[in-house]
Amino acid sequence: MNWLILIVAGFCEVGFTYCLGRAKSVEGLAWWGWMAGFLMFTIMSMGLLAKATQSLPIGTAYAVWTGIGAVGTVLVGILFFHEPATFWRLFFIFTLISSIIGLKIVS
Repeated sequence: MNWLILIVAGFCEVGFTYCLGRAKSVEGLAWWGWMAGFLMFTIMSMGLLAKATQSLPIGTAYAVWTGIGAVGTVLVGILFFHEPATFWRLFFIFTLISSIIGLKIVS
């Protein structure tokens, strides 16, 4: 169950980076709305990470949480913010995903 909580926490990290990306391109009330989403996802992500670390090793949980956030943020950048999808960028994302899976296997 705590692995599921950790995965949701990682997706919340992707959510707060997405909101932050959207907030930088708008002004006024829309900026406040995206920043409210950023704060909501940040609080949920940190809270779920704290819950998951009650039974998972902190080093493993943090690495997995950060990895999910990093991979998800790069994919969101490519899909929604039109960032480049170069071979090396995708290669290193793949190695990061492999490392996350490896941490799960050995924990």
